[in-house]
Amino acid sequence: MKRLSFLLLLILGITTSFAQDDDKNDLPEYTGENFSLEGALALFKQANSLEEFEKLINEENNNVNNLDLNNDGEIDYIVVQDIQEKDTHVIVLSTYLSEKEKQDIATIGIEKTGNETAILQIEGDSELYAENTIVEPFEVDEKIEKSKGGPNVPEITTTGVVVNVWFWPSVRFLYAPGYVVWVSPHRWGFYPRWWKPWRPYRYSIFYGRCAHHRVYYHRTATHRVVVARKVYAPRRSKSTVVVHNRRGTTVIHKNKRGKTTVVKTKRRGGRR
Repeated sequence: MKRLSFLLLLILGITTSFAQDDDKNDLPEYTGENFSLEGALALFKQANSLEEFEKLINEENNNVNNLDLNNDGEIDYIVVQDIQEKDTHVIVLSTYLSEKEKQDIATIGIEKTGNETAILQIEGDSELYAENTIVEPFEVDEKIEKSKGGPNVPEITTTGVVVNVWFWPSVRFLYAPGYVVWVSPHRWGFYPRWWKPWRPYRYSIFYGRCAHHRVYYHRTATHRVVVARKVYAPRRSKSTVVVHNRRGTTVIHKNKRGKTTVVKTKRRGGRR
């Protein structure tokens, strides 16, 4: 009987160990990957206002937000704020980690380039994503040309094009006459009644659930909304955050004067 009990405990211990190792390996390379930039743009395109956009990104079934930056076992609520300077808008997505701690997650920069033309990009915050993680709408322009290999065989060539977002409802909302700059009324401990936080999903599950967003939005290394980045830079919010990912642990310290120091250590395991 004792031998049987010992074997059962041994099997349970081995199973638990494998499960813990599996959890450690099921982590994104960067913590920010638990928020889908592609998904955020997809929801921004369909929203009719920034208030509606904030609601959409905080709904569980839209599969955009899987962040738990303060490690309390519940999804963080994302607040939306607009920063406007002339014909440039910066939509800032942030989360409160405590009453005084706020961390920016990503920014959507929008610039008007003509009477009925505008461009936009979303960029992940460098504390949570790899440097220059930029996503933009993706469209392909196809042209039929004469084949170089034969006299009567046409060839179709495809090239990526910069998407004009002027006719997106959310963009028209921002540039409508009488628009009042939107700042979310929500903060730490003050959330909308409809919002119910949920436990984060395993990263592999979350990645699969937001895969369809990556069809129409792709990553690029080119900054197209240069003015928006300059407008946002002095207003960026960084928190005292401990970020755990597969690259290790990044501890961000902020003193009373706002000076930030970053300490990086080698990885010793998964998230705490």
